[in-house]
This record gives sequence, C-alpha cells and structure tokens, in this order.
Amino acid sequence: MIVVKIGGAKGIDYDLVADDVAELVKVGQPLVIVHGGSALTNEVAAALGHPPQFVTSVSGFSSRRTDRRTLEIFEMVYCGQMNKGIVERLQQRGVNAVGLSGIDGRLWEGPRKDAIKIVDENGKRRVLRDDYTGKVEKVNTGLLQTLLDAGYTPVLTPPAISDEGEAINVDGDRAAAATAIALHAEALIMLSNVPGLLDDYPDEASLIHHIPGEKLDSFMAVAQDRMKKKVMGAGEALQGGVRRVIFGDARIEQPIQKALAGVGTVIGEAVD
Repeated sequence: MIVVKIGGAKGIDYDLVADDVAELVKVGQPLVIVHGGSALTNEVAAALGHPPQFVTSVSGFSSRRTDRRTLEIFEMVYCGQMNKGIVERLQQRGVNAVGLSGIDGRLWEGPRKDAIKIVDENGKRRVLRDDYTGKVEKVNTGLLQTLLDAGYTPVLTPPAISDEGEAINVDGDRAAAATAIALHAEALIMLSNVPGLLDDYPDEASLIHHIPGEKLDSFMAVAQDRMKKKVMGAGEALQGGVRRVIFGDARIEQPIQKALAGVGTVIGEAVD
C-alpha cells in the first residue's frame, strides 16, 4: 500500500500524475490518493470577495484562517473542482477512482480546536475562537479497505469531520500521514512543485537527497513555508510506522515511480 499526497500549489502537472497512477494501478499496486487545492482556493476566494487570510501560530507555523465562509469556499474548491477534476482524469485513464472528502463516512475525524493562539503582524499574541480547524485523529480504514478490495482507487481531500459533526479544515499533508499510518502503508509520497526539500530554497540544485528519520527534526529550519507542514507530516508518518516518506516532483513524468526509485528527498529508510 502506498499513499500519495498531491499538493495544491501552482505548477503541478495533474495529467502526468494521473498517467503515473494509471500505470501503477494497472500492475496491481494499491494506491490511496490525497490532494490539496490551496492555489485555486486562494483565487476563488479573492474572486468571491472573501480573500484568503493566513495566520502564524506561536510555534511558527502558517495556516489558513478558516471562518465559516472560508470553509464554504474551501469545500467548493477542494470537494468540487479539484477532487472531481482528479477523479475525471483518472477515469479517462481507466482507473475506477472514487472521490471523497474527509466528511464522507467520517473518513477523517478529530477534534475542532477550541482556540488558536497566533502572532499578529505586529508581533502581538492573540487568540482566535471562531476558527474551523482541527487535526485528524481517526481514519475510517474500514471504508477505505472496502473500496480498495472492490477495485476502486480512493481520492481523498479535506475537510474532515469534528467529533461533534462539524466540518473542519485539516492540513492535507498531516491527514495523508494519518492515512498512511492507519493503512500500514509502506511509503508515503508527497508530490509538490519542487523536486524535494531544498537546502537553499528556491535553488533546486540544493536538493537534499536523503534524511535519516532520526535526524528529521534538525531539517525543520531548512523548510520554507508550506514545506514545514510536510516535514511535520513526514515525522508523524515515520513515528507511526511508515518505513519511508519521499518528497517528489509533480512536474515530471512518472513522478510516483521516480519517487519510489529515490528521486527526490527520501526520509527514513534509504531506497536500495
């Protein structure tokens, strides 16, 4: 079992990713796909007069400010255009894909945060209480295994469902990690619009090829912006028993197969 997370930034070639998924499915490789949609969500939110806002936690991580209107736009893009666009591409290539959000069947479940402590642009600490965010703590593996056993390829996207039944925005990379752990995946591949973790961003020649799992924390300072959450998700996956996490390039042909062969940043067990 392999879990593949497709990022949502600009520059990703979804057709090349879909081509590769189809090749792997045809040779019997079980896959679960998780995807984002941040760039398109930002565009749609701005067009609808509710431009995106991002906040920085006291621990230094940036995330989307998710009030109720933002959550509605988020669902529109992630569960609609992005999810069905990927499912359509896979169906065109003979992959019987099924698109689901984390809400469906309580696929991804966890607590909604009561409050978020942030640091504003003036360096002052504030508390947000009307935010719809949380973390995936439970994965409905029974639903996923039923689909996989029936020959379907699940295509999953945030939001998740809270313990109280509310939609919550969750980080896609960490949700993918939770899914990989729950399914006892041998590998988690995170595809984005860069070749992997860069020592000197944005210089792609500074690609870090391998990071032993026990040394991952020391590379958090190297990660820029969204890559910090990917590093965090990678650490959680390894701690949960996933053998390796690979940050791969979603702009190239056969991005998944090349990641499995060691192209990108391999975290954990090295590729033979």
